Amino acid sequence: MAREVDRLLAGLASLGTQPDRDARPLSTAPTPATAPQRGAPRVAHSTEPTTRRDHIALWARLLLGIVLGGMMTQWPYPNGCGLPLAEYLGAIAMVMVAGGWVAVASWCLRSAPSHILALLLLLWGIALAAGQVLPRIGYAVARLSWHC
Repeated sequence: MAREVDRLLAGLASLGTQPDRDARPLSTAPTPATAPQRGAPRVAHSTEPTTRRDHIALWARLLLGIVLGGMMTQWPYPNGCGLPLAEYLGAIAMVMVAGGWVAVASWCLRSAPSHILALLLLLWGIALAAGQVLPRIGYAVARLSWHC
């Protein structure tokens, strides 16, 4: 038993140092270095620098999303109930997808202004959706129906 205690104490003493790669482990139990990690895997960042073309494409996507979000206020078709409502909600979903897509792309390119605008576009899509969904689920004062 004393030999086991000495082995465990030796293992504790060498915990703070880097073990040699050639050294064999003392036991067959997984060591902290070989134990599976429970955290999320780290994403390797691209080694190539961002180009001007990447930023132009990012801002073009953002501009298209903002135009789509702005045009949603001028929707030319009735969208009170039924299939037209589903089409309108689908277009609103595209505004939210565009906002999320540009937010991820701007995060990867480390572009703070476009990231803020993309999050505002996402928030605008959520607000548009809330304006249609909340009266239909009974949360607002005005009661609307999903079906005609």
